[in-house]
Parts: sequence; C-alpha cells; structure tokens
Amino acid sequence: MPRIENHKFSGIFTIAEKGRTSIATRSLIPNQSVYGEKVVHSDDGDYRPWAPRRSKLGAAIQKGITQMPIQLGSRVLYLGAASGTTVSHCSDIVGPKGVIYAVEFSARTARDLIQLAESRTNIVPIVDDARYPARYAALVGSPMDVVYQDLSQPDQARIFFENIKKFTSFGAWGMIAIKARSIDSTSSVDDIIGQEISLLSDYGLEIIENLDLAPLEKDHHLVLCRVTEGIM
Repeated sequence: MPRIENHKFSGIFTIAEKGRTSIATRSLIPNQSVYGEKVVHSDDGDYRPWAPRRSKLGAAIQKGITQMPIQLGSRVLYLGAASGTTVSHCSDIVGPKGVIYAVEFSARTARDLIQLAESRTNIVPIVDDARYPARYAALVGSPMDVVYQDLSQPDQARIFFENIKKFTSFGAWGMIAIKARSIDSTSSVDDIIGQEISLLSDYGLEIIENLDLAPLEKDHHLVLCRVTEGIM
C-alpha cells in the first residue's frame, strides 16, 4: 500500500510507493482522474499525484518553494488556465469554500476546462484574454487572495500587474511563472528574469522569492510576490 503523509503545505500530501515519492492533492471529486494521473485510493479519500513536469506550480513545490499562498478557502484568479491540469489541483486545495476563476484565451483549449468545471463547482471558467481584465471583472467580483499567472506572452509582467491592480488589495499574493523565451529568444535567461523582476518591483510589488524551475521546466522561473501599499 502507498504511504500517504502530510506535506509541509496545507492541502498537499506526499505519496511514497515502490521507492518513489511524489506530491499529491486529495481529490475534491472521488475517483476522478483529470489528465491521466493514477488515482490513489485511501480510507480517508482519493489522492491525485501532481506531475511536476506538467505543472509550473507543481514543479515549484517539488523544488522547494518556501511559501504556498493557495490554501483552503482561497479565492484565486488563475491566468492561463489551459485545459485545467494545475487548476484541478488548486481546486482540490481550496476546497468547496474556495474558488478558482480560471481565465483561458483559447476556446478550443478551454473546452476541457469547461468540462472540468461541470464536476467541480469551485472552478469558474472564463474564456477571455488576460490582457484585458476589465472585460471579465464582472465575473470575478470581490478581491482575490492570490493571482497566479502562466502565460506565453512577451509582456507577462504587465499583464500580471494589470490583473493584480484590478482584482487585489494590500497583502494579496501574486505568483507568476516567467517564461523567458516568450519574452526574448536571444538574451540570457538570467538577464531576462532580472529585468522582469525589476519591472515587478517598479510596479510596487514586494518580491518574496525567485525560484528557477530547471530541470523540471527549462528557462522558467516561478516568482512569488505580495501587494504593497505602494502599488501603482
């Protein structure tokens, strides 16, 4: 039988089986596999292993990020939700009293996200462009606890900030997966990440952590920040 233990972050677990250890979440929906992951059954529920090579957030947790703002009951704005792989694990974590507003631009990709939301009532799928937060502001409503972004755009920092400015208040958290090669294909990754972090700081965000996701994700960093009183 697999050995299931609590992770250091609430709502996340470790599963040890056959000499291998993986992170996991307790599934909000019994016996539901979202992206082909094996469901591990236990007396206290079903657990879904979280593949770090298919999720920037999963990779960050696997690599030892120091804080995890997405918790039980959190209100999360997720930009770049795609088909819902990472969103599904966030849905497990926030539970029935939390909510994930999942924004995805591609209508084709969002089909799986919408289908996922049919069984998970704490996911609100929004098929729209994250560059224009005013267009979906009426759907999101009250302030978010966390804005999480995973977009392949050259102006990632600006999009992130515009959504933070629109949907959060002092003390809220931001998590951005910076994709260096979507910003610049020739400069060094360190220079690109440094420039993006400087831009986030100029916007008034407090940088808490900058985590390189290699080798799980090449040329990607996960940056954790907080909203300060000095936000522009």
